[in-house]
Amino acid sequence: MALASTTASRLISRRLAAPLPPPPSSSCAAPRGGARPGLRRFAVRWEGRPRALLGGFSDADEDASDDEDEEDGPGALSGGPPRQEQECEDVIELAAAAFSGPERWDVLGLGQAMVDFSGMVDDEFLERLGIEKGTRKVVNHEERGRVLRAMDGCTYKAAAGGSLSNSLVALARLGCSRASSYPELRIAMAGSVGSDPLGSFYRQKLHRANVQFLSKPVKDGTTGTVIVLTTPDAQRTMLAYQGTSSTLAYDSDLAEIVSKSNLLIVEGYLFEFSHTIEAIKQACEDAKKNGALIAVSASDVSCIKRCHSDFWDIVGNYADILFANANEARAFCELTSEESTVSAARYLSHSIPLVSVTDGMHGSYIGVKGEAIYIPPPACIPVDTCGAGDAYASGILYGILRGASDLKGIGLLAAQVAAVVVGQQGTRLRVKDADRLAESFEFHLDNLEFCSDAGTDQVPNL
Repeated sequence: MALASTTASRLISRRLAAPLPPPPSSSCAAPRGGARPGLRRFAVRWEGRPRALLGGFSDADEDASDDEDEEDGPGALSGGPPRQEQECEDVIELAAAAFSGPERWDVLGLGQAMVDFSGMVDDEFLERLGIEKGTRKVVNHEERGRVLRAMDGCTYKAAAGGSLSNSLVALARLGCSRASSYPELRIAMAGSVGSDPLGSFYRQKLHRANVQFLSKPVKDGTTGTVIVLTTPDAQRTMLAYQGTSSTLAYDSDLAEIVSKSNLLIVEGYLFEFSHTIEAIKQACEDAKKNGALIAVSASDVSCIKRCHSDFWDIVGNYADILFANANEARAFCELTSEESTVSAARYLSHSIPLVSVTDGMHGSYIGVKGEAIYIPPPACIPVDTCGAGDAYASGILYGILRGASDLKGIGLLAAQVAAVVVGQQGTRLRVKDADRLAESFEFHLDNLEFCSDAGTDQVPNL
């Protein structure tokens, strides 16, 4: 574990190198007992109805404090000039508040900003519409409308979605937990939304979750959506309508935000669009120049295969951390499906300082310089696997940002976060669960006991 600890320490020292101002005012509760003196200088430790798309949504959750980022039923974003004027004013107010925020952001995410419609369907529904189960497909405006019409009467949730925002919201909830005495983490996102009701919905929902969406709306643009269809066996099928989410301009505003960020995470879905590659490269170059950590999420196997050279150009030259699942990791390495997950993790870790590879019910691996640390999966009854990898990534980042140096301990935390999300309907870590996880992590970190019951740190023979 000495090698793993050394790598974690290097990442942490880079993260803490930049000056950190007092935390800004926010809707987070004050840390219990006040902030600890010098806490930022950790001593390194060992081990509804879909038709609402055209009308709106209303809050109808069982527990608004836990699920305020998800809504069902029509109403809250109803059309009409008065509402649109108010939404415009809200966007201006939120954007101004974001740009006048902290001197530095702990984490900045660059990714696709898309509204998720998540619903439970049966296999017959997919067959009737000719949709292949378990796939992710990009659809046009007409195809999206056909699926939404077919979903009339189905139970569904609407949320400010996207793979990256799932991770950022979970990280913000862990980092702003009322059960923890750590200083709050300051989380932001940049992407592209339209000047439509869904764009306002997206920005406001992230703001409520303590993630500041910093990009201005695209005039006359259409916010992207993802329809997530989950079958009783917990398999998910995703239909993505890109809208304006496929655009990313690296302008002076974004450059300034990147320069004020301690960790930059780039969502892999952005690599699908040739005009965004240069923006990603410029962002990584500036982040590296300013001493920030850089993380990349693989996002999708087909995306990696189509954009393999672009991925490696960014990952090989800039990334400190790579997040991938087993199939994505094999695609990066151009390995066959018969090759083991641990082989892919070890291979990638020769080029990237820290590699996180998830393998569903088989557990996960953290790769460091040719070694792979096995993380056993927690006991869990799966309800919906959508968002599991996003949640796992948030746990890894949270452990690093809180100063943990034991990578197995960080991996166990990440696995617990993912298990909680898999055991519920919906992709977001709930506030009450984030509180419990953050409190547990703090206790184990303070008492140096995080891995006391974890078994061996050695990779099993596979």
